[in-house]
Amino acid sequence: MSIDPQQIGKPSVKPKVRHHKRTPTGYLPELTKDGKEIWPKGDEATWKKGLKDVSTDNYGAYQATALSVRDELIVNWNDTQMHYTRKAPKRAYYLSALRPADPFLQLEFLMGRSLDNALLNLGLKDKYEDGTNKLGFNLEDLFDCERDAGLGNGGLGRLAACYLDSSATTELPLWGYGLRYKYGIFQQLIAPDGSQFEAPDPWLSAGYNPWEMPRPDVTYDVRFYGQAERTANGRAIWSGGQEVVAVAHDVPIPGHGTKTTNCIRLWDSKARRGFDLQSFNAGNYEGAVELSNSAEQITSVLYPNDNHSVGKELRLKQQYFWTAASLADILRRFKNIGRPMSELPDYVAIQLNDTHPTLAIVELQRILVDEEDLSWDEAWSIVTRTFFYTNHTVLPEALEKWPVPLMQHLLPRHMQIIFDLNLSFLQAVEKKFPGDVGKLQRVSLIEEGFPQNVRMANLAVIGMYLISSNDTCIYAFHREPQKPQCNPLLSDLITETLKIPKDKWLKDLTLLKGLVKYADDKAFHAKWAAVKRAGKERLAKYVESTMGVQVNPDHMFDVQCKRIHEYKRQTLNILGVIHAHTLQRYLALKKMAPEERKEVVPRVVFFAGKAAPGYYMAKLTIRLIVRVSQVINADSDTNEYLKLFFLPDYSVRSVSLAEIIIPASDISQHISTAGTEASGTSNMKRIVKGTVDGANIEIAEEIGEDQVFFFGHLAPAVEELRYQHMYRPLPVNEKSPDLAVVLDAISGGMFGEEGVFEPGPLFDYDLIANKTVDTAFADQDEWIKKSIMTVAKMGKFSADRAIMVYAEEYWNIEPVPIPTTKA
Repeated sequence: MSIDPQQIGKPSVKPKVRHHKRTPTGYLPELTKDGKEIWPKGDEATWKKGLKDVSTDNYGAYQATALSVRDELIVNWNDTQMHYTRKAPKRAYYLSALRPADPFLQLEFLMGRSLDNALLNLGLKDKYEDGTNKLGFNLEDLFDCERDAGLGNGGLGRLAACYLDSSATTELPLWGYGLRYKYGIFQQLIAPDGSQFEAPDPWLSAGYNPWEMPRPDVTYDVRFYGQAERTANGRAIWSGGQEVVAVAHDVPIPGHGTKTTNCIRLWDSKARRGFDLQSFNAGNYEGAVELSNSAEQITSVLYPNDNHSVGKELRLKQQYFWTAASLADILRRFKNIGRPMSELPDYVAIQLNDTHPTLAIVELQRILVDEEDLSWDEAWSIVTRTFFYTNHTVLPEALEKWPVPLMQHLLPRHMQIIFDLNLSFLQAVEKKFPGDVGKLQRVSLIEEGFPQNVRMANLAVIGMYLISSNDTCIYAFHREPQKPQCNPLLSDLITETLKIPKDKWLKDLTLLKGLVKYADDKAFHAKWAAVKRAGKERLAKYVESTMGVQVNPDHMFDVQCKRIHEYKRQTLNILGVIHAHTLQRYLALKKMAPEERKEVVPRVVFFAGKAAPGYYMAKLTIRLIVRVSQVINADSDTNEYLKLFFLPDYSVRSVSLAEIIIPASDISQHISTAGTEASGTSNMKRIVKGTVDGANIEIAEEIGEDQVFFFGHLAPAVEELRYQHMYRPLPVNEKSPDLAVVLDAISGGMFGEEGVFEPGPLFDYDLIANKTVDTAFADQDEWIKKSIMTVAKMGKFSADRAIMVYAEEYWNIEPVPIPTTKA
């Protein structure tokens, strides 16, 4: 696509304008059950004289509708918070971070569109649809006016949002904390040569978000820089530096079919002292606003580039600003119940999602020692019983580290505390494992080198009460030896077939097992296939409207939509699309006679995802995919049997775009190297082709390995393969002749690019798996059966079930139902 800089950040579709009648005061007639209009004061003629034409576009109607629905949420939100205050239950707080597996390293909630979700959860969708229709608007058009909140990017950001939804649905007292980014992750544009181009994502360009409630009464001061002077008993006084104000904005999170409405509290950064009048009067206009700009930068952009020292410092600032404000808020709420600080773990559980919130451990220790005057040991006992840590990654390079000089400069008191914690911890390790210098080096909070680094995962491990992780990277610490709005047609079919109310099975997805008995029912197959085709037609229309290319919904839709990263191996996938072997891919199709091509299984391949701005290899992968798609889609000999698309901007609008892609996909590619994928949050409820890794394993346990297309090596063999690949390499044409053919085609300029892509011998296993998929798709009865079985056995992977496991096994919190009438 060509890039017009004038259009960056603007809506891609011109808003529709509707003309409708309205009275001067805004009143409309009430309708009786039989449709009769009842006008105010009963004088229809008088009121109709006051009618006038007004012009309102869809966006204005969306804003009005959103604010109306928010009013409904606020009533429940107030009732929920008042009930929590009266009952004083133990509460959990969720500090969400994206899994740090690539340069997208940040704290987030990926909320998606709130209007549709709120109406569904409140049970008001039919009423609002009727009301907007009477005003001359289509509710679906209003949904399309809402921009996805620019508060997140990845699968775990979406998981965090789902957990907040589920906490309200299951009536658990759980709050989330995040940052109110003014600019979300960048808008992804694709240049004609396939290069990714990043543009700002001003999702708050209207100046406010109708789903949030500004709380100027809830503010906290957060300090950076300065000096920390030690005093007696391990305490210190931290002073000087820069003070920034955290201002709260609350986003209500409604439960489905419950009155419970929990909250995500987002922090906006403001200067403690903003405009400098003396500098302005002296002619130093930039200096007059320097402090204000510096403070507001903290919450300006999601994922600031950290390829340079300034970007690294901003990211660390964001993390501390977030954790410090959140802890201050949590402690203020705890103090309001009048209990001694020693009882904090009895009333508060703080969930750290990955390593980004780890500074909260040090911050709580600082507060308890320096401000609450607790002894060091008493404070540490409270800290280690308050925090819970989930490690979502198994990549060693993803376990966050911060340079000691940077932390000493930005957070001098926290660096003192980390050094003190490390000393006492290593002394305890030495007593347990005398003389084991290697273990001391592995578990130390400080990684030696130039410069030294703080190992945030190690800090999280020693500061936790319980850890949820299968990460071999922290083995040294061990003892030695989907909601229905995404696919309403499928939701309706399930309800009709199971004869169970939708509200009931949505809250207990194990009831989906009732579909198993219909897996061989031909009549049910036909209904299921009709729902799938409707989803594929929707995606086909989206592709045609945005890319100008028609696709056939009868063809297999092969999808890989996720962050672009080497370990997720989009490169392996695109090489498979190109390859020349017995399978029906591009080079093979080119060699076939026209009659032979008619025997192949036609396939449409979709890629979607973003590469971090500074991630060269990921951006090169996107470029290759786009260049290959340009060649394949323009080839009249083969494009009837194979098409390829890269769908841009899968993150700025990832939830809404995912709602189009997921119901349409026939096969979902999850092909990360075994032992590297934490879970894979986008592979639920779809037929999976993938490696024995992440959630693929648990999915196979639930639905049966015969329902999953596995390939590749197991995790224990991966390290040996890496060793062989690095130290005993073989020429590509010896390891994989087919791969050599593909690489020659690329380097020879067939797709207008030159480059070396070396995924290794796994390429051959991928080819075999693809052939198996083609064969299975050709038998549509068996394919539909696989699809039914996949959905039927997915109950275990419900966010509602997962959040209840956290509540019962980790946080020790219980549901707190909100009375439907005032207590």
